[in-house]
Amino acid sequence: MCLKNPVMTASGTYGFGEEYADLVDLSRLGGIVVKGTTLEPRQGNPYPRMVETPSGMINAVGLQNKGVDYLVEHIYPRIKDLDTALVVNVSGRTVEDYATVCERLRPLDKIAAVEINISCPNVKQGGMSWGTTTAGCESVVSACRRAWDRTMIVKLTPNVTDITEIARAAEAAGADSVSLVNTFLGMAIDVERRRPYLSTITGGLSGAAIRPIAVRMVWQVAQAVKVPVIGLGGIMNGRDAVEFLLAGATAVQIGTANFIDPQVTVKAIDFISNYMERHGIERISDIRMV
Repeated sequence: MCLKNPVMTASGTYGFGEEYADLVDLSRLGGIVVKGTTLEPRQGNPYPRMVETPSGMINAVGLQNKGVDYLVEHIYPRIKDLDTALVVNVSGRTVEDYATVCERLRPLDKIAAVEINISCPNVKQGGMSWGTTTAGCESVVSACRRAWDRTMIVKLTPNVTDITEIARAAEAAGADSVSLVNTFLGMAIDVERRRPYLSTITGGLSGAAIRPIAVRMVWQVAQAVKVPVIGLGGIMNGRDAVEFLLAGATAVQIGTANFIDPQVTVKAIDFISNYMERHGIERISDIRMV
C-alpha cells in the first residue's frame, strides 16, 4: 500500500469517510480506515456507552456495524472512488470470523489494505483479547494472511505486559505492518449515583491522556520489528503526529481528535509538510530521531 502522505484516520472515528466529505477534502488524506467490520451485523453495547474524561474519553460502543456483506453491497460502491487509500478494519470472535471477512473483502479491488483488530474478545478463552498472547495473535494473523493477498496491517492492543512480543508475533505470522496503540482499558464512576458511567462498566480510553504511553510503545515496537509501524493514540494536532514519526512511526492515524475538529487531519498534513521544510527533511523516514 502506498500513501500520498503519512496521515490516516483511525477506525471508529471517521465512519466510512463519506460522513466527512462536506467538511474535509478527502483526497488530501493519506488514507481512511473505515469503522470496524465483522462477519455478522452487531448492535453494539447498550447505552450509555461513552463518557468524557479529563483529556480523553472512554467508549464501549462494541463494534456496532451492519456486517461485511452490507459493506460490500452498499458502502463499497459509494466509497470505492474516493481518491485516497481505503483500509477496512476487520474484527471477529473466532479465527474463522476474521478469515471469512477477509475473503469477502478480497474481490473489492479498491480496498488497499485490511487492518486486523486483535483487541477483540477470544470467545474460546473466556473473553481474553486475541492480541494479549503471542499464540492468539499468530493464529488470527496467519489465517488472515491466507485469506488476504494485499497489505495487511495488524492493530495491537496496549493492554499487555510486553507489546514488542506481540508485534514480533504479528510480523512472524505475515503482517505487512503493525498499528498501535488501540485504546487502554479504563473506567469512570459517577460519584453521585455511585455507579459506573458505562453500561459495560469498563471501556476503551482514548484521547490526549494516552499519548505519552502510546509514543513509548511505538518507539519500542519500531526498534523490535522490521515492518512499518503506524502510530496512533492521542494525536490531537500536527505536532503530536510528528512526535510519533520521531519515535519511529512511518505513518500515523488520528482518531478522537476528529470529534473535536473535523479538519485536524488536513491541518496535521500541513504541519508535517512545514516541519519538514523548516528542518530540511526530504523524506518522512528521515524524520526519525537521530
